[in-house]
Amino acid sequence: MRIQVLHGPNLNLLGTREPDVYGSRDLASIDRMLVDLARELSAAPGEVELVCRQSNHEGALIDWIHEDPAADGIVMNPGGYTHTSVAIRDAIAATEIPTIEVHLSNVHAREPFRRRSLIAPVCVGTIAGLGASSYALGLRAIVEYVRARRNA
Repeated sequence: MRIQVLHGPNLNLLGTREPDVYGSRDLASIDRMLVDLARELSAAPGEVELVCRQSNHEGALIDWIHEDPAADGIVMNPGGYTHTSVAIRDAIAATEIPTIEVHLSNVHAREPFRRRSLIAPVCVGTIAGLGASSYALGLRAIVEYVRARRNA
């Protein structure tokens, strides 16, 4: 099963950017954690294959969603695009790739503009506020979701 992990804008600054909000882990350590978790979740060696990417550019994120229509699922932290990007929302809807939206911080406890997600309505679910564990839970959730669909 092929899962894309897409990190949006400013997530390349994790570890140094507002650690009181986003934690002290850098993006590379989160990706390593996810690769290890994918191995753990694999029923057979290599069953869960991850492709982890980060971009500060909306178009790159959209291109990655479009270019891998064979992906079984996406775990995505759209960053600030969560609240502004109809284009990312439409890309997810158009490809119909099951997507879990994740956020390191609890967006619902922050500024009012962060409480509205344009992405969430086209996602299987949203996990927020648990730091790097949001990503791990998102990966577990999408793997379980894909397996359930295959077994249905």
